[in-house]
Amino acid sequence: MNSERNLAYAKTLSALIQAETVSAVGQTDLTPFYQFHDLLRSFFPKLFALVEEEIFDGSLLLRWKGTDDRLEPVLFMSHHDVVEASGNWTHPPFSGAIADGKLWGRGTLDTKGNLWAILQAAEELAASGFQPRRDTYFVSACNEETTGHGGDTISSELKKRGLRFFAVYDEGGMIVKKPIVGVEGTFAMIGVGEKGMVNLKFIARSKGGHASTPGRNTPLVRLGKFMAAVDKSNCFKIKMSPTVQEMFRRMAPGTKGVMNAVCTRMNQLHPLVAPAAAFAIPAAGAMVRTTIAFTMASGSEGSNVLPQEASVIGNMRFSHHQGKKGSINAISKLAKRYGIETVVLDESVESPLTDFNGAPFKLVEEAVSHVFPDVHCAPYVMNGASDSRYYSRVSDHCIRFAPFVIDNKQLDSVHAIDENVDVASLSGAVDFFKYMMEHN
Repeated sequence: MNSERNLAYAKTLSALIQAETVSAVGQTDLTPFYQFHDLLRSFFPKLFALVEEEIFDGSLLLRWKGTDDRLEPVLFMSHHDVVEASGNWTHPPFSGAIADGKLWGRGTLDTKGNLWAILQAAEELAASGFQPRRDTYFVSACNEETTGHGGDTISSELKKRGLRFFAVYDEGGMIVKKPIVGVEGTFAMIGVGEKGMVNLKFIARSKGGHASTPGRNTPLVRLGKFMAAVDKSNCFKIKMSPTVQEMFRRMAPGTKGVMNAVCTRMNQLHPLVAPAAAFAIPAAGAMVRTTIAFTMASGSEGSNVLPQEASVIGNMRFSHHQGKKGSINAISKLAKRYGIETVVLDESVESPLTDFNGAPFKLVEEAVSHVFPDVHCAPYVMNGASDSRYYSRVSDHCIRFAPFVIDNKQLDSVHAIDENVDVASLSGAVDFFKYMMEHN
């Protein structure tokens, strides 16, 4: 019976995957997103018959009226745009192929799968006659992968209307085996926040000249020295937040030996552990300090010309404890030693961490325990960005979690080739959201 249910779910999600809703910077033709809205209306008619619907330039806002106006509303959100799908895929990226126990295609995990599970849960509850206690909002943006304009606009509008939400539930961590090297067991990684992002341009200048008579410390050389120094230096502060401490503490039962002793006593040992984690475990290290990745570079247009100006662009993800201003100041100070100017290109909003002792987080834990009884829960800080960063404007509890059981290979397929989700995991995702809607 469950296999039949999962297969039926897979066919619906497959149809959503086949809609090519790739977003791009500067996009003006929003037709694919409006056509996708039509698909949602056709697959979830009971829900759409009950909700108030608003559209914000291709992004969607729905409101399902609750029974108790005294309660704060709740918001479930995802996004229906996807990144491009180049490369050699096992199955075409927009085929929505169902093969080998998996559903293949761009967006299965990031994040049409999560959107589908939310709306499928609401559709089934609506069909049963259920009405939520709280006003329940659903949001799906069409440009999360690019500008974040939909999330920014809708959250600003909700704030303008004077709304304050009990909780916002968005995409984020998933259910993974062995989430960190040395940790056994299956964990629901529940994001309680995310690092902010800023793109920086580092510029080195000179008088230029002919490549046959180069001087010392030309612009590209200085930039190279600077990037090497960043790679080796500790210019960013290392600190293990209470969230990361709690993550390791909860993972302690899945560890052995020295790691078990360290995780068990994380509250006392974290000042010593944080520097080691920053360099030994990349995923954990990114949670305890600001990071920067150099992603683009430019110099002269001629192979025999010394550039008058050369530059590199760095994508910085700043920690909560150092913040945007402190992180920019730290990297700028280092750049100045090499005669390099720092320019801020674009930056995201700073959003706080959600309390993992709060009622919304505990409700997620309850839902995980109810649907996935053998899965442990752990809070963590997301290194990637999501639209929920904007929703701290309207809620103190923004939780980032998608209830799909995946392996590390599937995790690596996000934004890469062969993105896929296990068909067998679909019913659990729906049941998770049904529990959340019934108990909010």
